[in-house]
Amino acid sequence: MTGRRNPFRVVESGESVTGPSKSVKPLTVTEAASLGSARDVYVAMRDRIAVAVENPNTPARDLAALTKRLAETIKEIEAIDARADQEVGGDVEVADGEFDASAV
Repeated sequence: MTGRRNPFRVVESGESVTGPSKSVKPLTVTEAASLGSARDVYVAMRDRIAVAVENPNTPARDLAALTKRLAETIKEIEAIDARADQEVGGDVEVADGEFDASAV
């Protein structure tokens, strides 16, 4: 997708690394779908579903489906994060040992 927001930047010398800024406005589902990544869409959906689940005016008949979808959405976000962690971890350099031909 073009127009993706890149949440990463180079940390300047003397600057400390911190988590995401709380002042950044979260994307709506529509904004995430048009500007963001799949993870951004799932995060926006999670937040929107959570609002509906907490709303006392949400019909009781809808709560089961909403809570199920909320749990599924959270699992999707965790799966995306796990894949990203594996990709980052794949670049670890391991020292080679001596080759033992008799072990083959």
